[in-house]
Amino acid sequence: MAIVAPTADKAEFRERIFHAVQDMYTEVASFPAKTFHFPTGRWACEYVGYQQKELEAIPKSAVESFAGVGYPFRANVIRPGDRVLDIGVGSGTDVLIAALKTGSTGKVYGLDITDSMLYKAKANIDKSGYTNIYVLEGNAETISLEKESVDVVTSNGVLNLVPEKKAAFAEIFRVLKKGGRIQISDIALKNEISEKCRMNPELWADCIVGAVPEDQYVMMLREAGFRNVEIIQHFDYFERSPDESTKRTAKQYGAISITLTATKD
Repeated sequence: MAIVAPTADKAEFRERIFHAVQDMYTEVASFPAKTFHFPTGRWACEYVGYQQKELEAIPKSAVESFAGVGYPFRANVIRPGDRVLDIGVGSGTDVLIAALKTGSTGKVYGLDITDSMLYKAKANIDKSGYTNIYVLEGNAETISLEKESVDVVTSNGVLNLVPEKKAAFAEIFRVLKKGGRIQISDIALKNEISEKCRMNPELWADCIVGAVPEDQYVMMLREAGFRNVEIIQHFDYFERSPDESTKRTAKQYGAISITLTATKD
């Protein structure tokens, strides 16, 4: 469980957040059979809505370290030949499914900050035989792709962990082509978390502290320039958390999974 020590220095705290995320997901990559405070692995894929035929089509080692919070492909916005960016590639589940949907004429990029996940994703891509998937190191606040270079951005359970969400949404908007689409599954809240609570390491460890209220999430997307923002599913992701403390915290703040889509005009 990732622990972030409190500090009054926001820049330092931001770096501690990134290090905590890396530590947490290094563990998920390295010890996939371990029980975490959030659902992981194949049973988590099935729980949030992934289709059996998709999971059977990709390496088991990609699915074993899955740590998403929903099923972004429910939005059904990826078309054959699309260029797709997956923010938070993890062990490769979503980039591989995206590649299934784009076909050989498409191109898929996977972005992540965790070395162990990047290594595992690359190995799983090699196993799959795909030659049109590219892995990038970095975070959502600074995406190393050209302006208007992708048709679709997908992400699953990642943006709630990003400290500067407005910067991330601006970057997503920048790399999308006109007419581009997003499909995102993420954690949102019903109740606002105070700044004091956001500095609480226990709440951060529960993967809830970084989330924002649903209406604020939607507002930030619209402020970034997105149109046709539509939430297509609300889902009680934390109901299946193996950790009772995480369940209690989720109920306290009304933390749920949302899946949404939007467009860039």
